[in-house]
Amino acid sequence: MSDTAMPDAIRAFVDTTDAGDSEGFVAAFTEDAYLNDWGREFHGRDGVASWNETDNIGRNAHFEVHGIREGRKPEQYLVNVTVTGDGYNGPGLFTFDLRDGLIARFLIA
Repeated sequence: MSDTAMPDAIRAFVDTTDAGDSEGFVAAFTEDAYLNDWGREFHGRDGVASWNETDNIGRNAHFEVHGIREGRKPEQYLVNVTVTGDGYNGPGLFTFDLRDGLIARFLIA
């Protein structure tokens, strides 16, 4: 992956997860955010908060970022990570679509 600069919203996503800051984590998303975790869909900040509780900070997740590159659409980024914690542990590819400096769409595949 290239050395694309990490946008602030994605940096906040990683940093707030690693710090266990649920309020900051949810604030990195737009009000109408869409989150898809291997087909499980979550909508809006309430959906993001629910996913965060069951699959992210609620599972003591931590991310090691290995690279970031621009996606095929404007304001889209692909991020290679390794996830550790009390849930899923292993490699992952995250796709982020940003809008107005926040995460509008987050896809785990």
